[in-house]
Amino acid sequence: MYSGTTIRGAFILATITMLIACADNAATQPAQAPQSPTPAPVDAPIQTSVVADGLEHPWGLEFLPDGRMLVTERPGRLRIVDNDGTVSEPLGGVPEVYTSSQGGLLDVALSPAFESDRLIYLSFSEPDGDVAGTAVARGKLSRNGLRNVEVIWRQTPKINSSNHWGSRIAFAPDGTLFVTTGDRYDLRQDVQDLSTTIGKVIRINADGTIPQDNPFVDRPGTKPEIWSYGHRNLQGAAIHPETDQLWTLEHGAMGGDELNHPKAGLNYGWPVITYGVDYTGVKIGEGVAKKGMEQPVYFWDPVIAPSGALFYTGTRFPDWRGDLFVGSLAESVLVRLDMQGGRVASETRFLEDVGERVRDVRQGPDGLVYVITDESDGKIIKLAPAG
Repeated sequence: MYSGTTIRGAFILATITMLIACADNAATQPAQAPQSPTPAPVDAPIQTSVVADGLEHPWGLEFLPDGRMLVTERPGRLRIVDNDGTVSEPLGGVPEVYTSSQGGLLDVALSPAFESDRLIYLSFSEPDGDVAGTAVARGKLSRNGLRNVEVIWRQTPKINSSNHWGSRIAFAPDGTLFVTTGDRYDLRQDVQDLSTTIGKVIRINADGTIPQDNPFVDRPGTKPEIWSYGHRNLQGAAIHPETDQLWTLEHGAMGGDELNHPKAGLNYGWPVITYGVDYTGVKIGEGVAKKGMEQPVYFWDPVIAPSGALFYTGTRFPDWRGDLFVGSLAESVLVRLDMQGGRVASETRFLEDVGERVRDVRQGPDGLVYVITDESDGKIIKLAPAG
C-alpha cells in the first residue's frame, strides 16, 4: 500500500517530467511567423497622377538612365515610355513568348553595366511545341529594338501548364542575377526535388554561367544554379540597399502569401508547410512549421497576391526610407511595410481609390514611386508628396 506522501511525490515527479518534455518539444519546434495585421491608415498625404495608359497587361517596369521607362506587356511586347508619357511602338527582337493565362513576356531589368554594354534582360514564358517554361534572355538595346538576343537560362522541366511562372529577376551588387520561379501549379511535387528548377530561387552569372559559390554547385544530381528551394510562386524580388540581401514575395494558395529573404541552400517549405489551405479548403502538407524548414518573415491571410517589390531609398518621402513597397493583385493596392531591424513593424495601403491590380513598383530617378497596373488598359501611376 502507498502512503499519501509517496503518491504526492510520484505526482510531483510525473508533473516535472511532463513539463520538461513539453519544454524540450517546444524548443525543437520552429517559431511561427508574424501575420499581417489590419492595415493602419495611410500615414502620409500623397497625390497620384497617370503617367501613361493604354498598356495591355503590363508586367515589368525598369527605368533607363535618361529617365525613360522600359515596360513589358504580357502579350509579348516591349515598349519605351518617354518622360512626357508617350508610349513607343513595340520594339523588335523580343523572343517568341507563350501567351496563355499568366504566361507571356514578364520581367525586365538593365545590366548593371548598361551604359557601356546596353544589355537588357527579359524573363518570359518560352514555348517548345506543346510545353513551355520560364526562361531568361538578354539582348542589346538599339534604336529600333533588341539585337543579338540569346536565352541564357531555362527552367526545367517544361510542361503543359499556363500558371505559376515566378519570373522576377534582380541583380545583386556582385553582378550575379537572381531569377525566381514557380511550381507551375501542376508540379507541386517537384518543388522539394533539387534535380529540377521548379519552385526555386536561381542564381546565375550575367552570362548564364553558374557561380562557383552557389550552395549546391558540387552536389551530384542537383541543379547547380539553385540558390534556395521550397517556393510556390515568387512574383516579387528586391535587393536590400544596405545588407545586399535578396528579399522575395511569394503567392500562397488560400492564405499564406509570404515575405522571405532566401538564404543560400535553405528550404522554405512548400508544399510541406504553409499558412494556407488548398482552393478546395483541404489542408496542404503537414502544418505551418517543421524542423529544417524556414519560416517566412511575414505572411498574409487573407492573401494580397503580392507582385513587385521595392526598397525605397529616395529623399522625396524621407519617412519611407528603408521601407518595402509591395504590389497587390488581389486587393488592388500598393502595400507599404514599415521595416524595422529586418522585421515588419506595420503595414499601410495606398491606391485603394484606383481599384486596379498593382503588378510592379519602382523608384524613379526623381525619387518618386511608380507602379504599373495589370489591366487590359494598364497604367503607369506616379505617387508624389501632396502639394
